[in-house]
Amino acid sequence: MRLRLTPRDDSYYEMFADSANNLVIAARLLVELISDGADRDAITEKMRACEHAGDERTHTIMRRLNESFVTPFDREDIYRLASCLDDVMDSMEAAVDLIGLYRLDRLPKGIIDQVEVLERAAELTSEAMPRLRSMKDLTSYWIEINQLENQADQIYRRLLAHLFSGEYDALTVLKLKDVIEELETAADAFEHVANTVESIAVKES
Repeated sequence: MRLRLTPRDDSYYEMFADSANNLVIAARLLVELISDGADRDAITEKMRACEHAGDERTHTIMRRLNESFVTPFDREDIYRLASCLDDVMDSMEAAVDLIGLYRLDRLPKGIIDQVEVLERAAELTSEAMPRLRSMKDLTSYWIEINQLENQADQIYRRLLAHLFSGEYDALTVLKLKDVIEELETAADAFEHVANTVESIAVKES
């Protein structure tokens, strides 16, 4: 009997890299949004386009997963990694959308610290995704992401303390709290991405 070998579908590496690159674009839009003189309406539209592009990439991965017979690593891990990357995008887009919907013309200065953490996490994630193919040189990635998430937690707590310092009225506190919580959720999601990568690397080692 003739044995037919089905080649492994390696297109996932490129799709994950594309998703991570899209997060870099989104993080830089966040930086732009909180800069002085930013055109918030235009940036919000760009962020929505990023979020739609992210959704398309996620759906493409899921469709490919349903069609692939042999995958480069566990199907559950592919699903989880795609979902975590999508979660990051959703939270960043939600933060931008809330700033516009709530008409928050004045943001606490500490938000720039949150956004800079997200920008760095996006860059690290983008650099790491191509290395999934070889599963090499990834340890420093998830260690640094973990450190960034700890830093994000500290920034978040400082921002909360500032919000409840009496400088803002009660309604503004609630609005700003929604925004900084979405940014904190994005930082957590970046750590979930890194944890998934670590799990994959351990299984493949």
